[in-house]
Amino acid sequence: MSINWIGLYTLTKREVNRTFRVAIQTLVTPWITALLYIFIFGEVVGSRIDLIAGVPYIQFVLPGILMMNVIMGSFIASSNALYFKRFLHDIEEILVAPLSYMEMIIGFVAAAVIRSLVIGLGIYVIALFFGGASIINFWLFVFYVVSVSAIFALLGLIVGLWAKGFEQLNVWNTFAITPLAFLGGVFYSIEMLPENAQIVALWNPFFYFIDGVRYSMIGIQEASALVGFVIILGLIVLLGALVWYLFKIGWRLRE
Repeated sequence: MSINWIGLYTLTKREVNRTFRVAIQTLVTPWITALLYIFIFGEVVGSRIDLIAGVPYIQFVLPGILMMNVIMGSFIASSNALYFKRFLHDIEEILVAPLSYMEMIIGFVAAAVIRSLVIGLGIYVIALFFGGASIINFWLFVFYVVSVSAIFALLGLIVGLWAKGFEQLNVWNTFAITPLAFLGGVFYSIEMLPENAQIVALWNPFFYFIDGVRYSMIGIQEASALVGFVIILGLIVLLGALVWYLFKIGWRLRE
């Protein structure tokens, strides 16, 4: 099956341009949020905390802060893009274009991943000024950022289809993504938790996302890398297949 590269590029470019047209909302806001987290938890609180897992606190929390913003950026990018295209009936233009369902999905996901990469790069640059930025395995770092961004871009497409209003559009971010991210070890080591809580944490997929990028940046790993890879690849395949099926049957695309 041939790929419509021109159409795919056009869709991706259109979504990326939309991100940069409202850069204050899509890029500057998460950078400012990350700056506050880094300053408060890395400098103010971190200066009063001993080494955690053998490294300064700011180096330990930075990967979690970066991954949390990458996740939210990717999810918001795809969910908002698809929802507002449905809301404004712009989705019809894409549906009649010579694009397969998979090409449509790849276009939305690629734009969300690019947004997440720009957010992550900006946070890393900010962290350089606080002495907390390091990457010991660049390609592993890229793998985690890109793959996790893809997962939440796909999840965002599902929510963008499901949501019937602005409240439903934001409910997942408020009541699921943000709490699970905080409970995934952003600001603490799993070894600091009670034994029962450690077992519960191991069932939180966000823990493996954060732990993986932390390992790529500072070399500290608390979870099984194999389990993390299986979860990431499994979610990409599962969510990708589900989104493709929903596009194929036209679920809420033609309402």
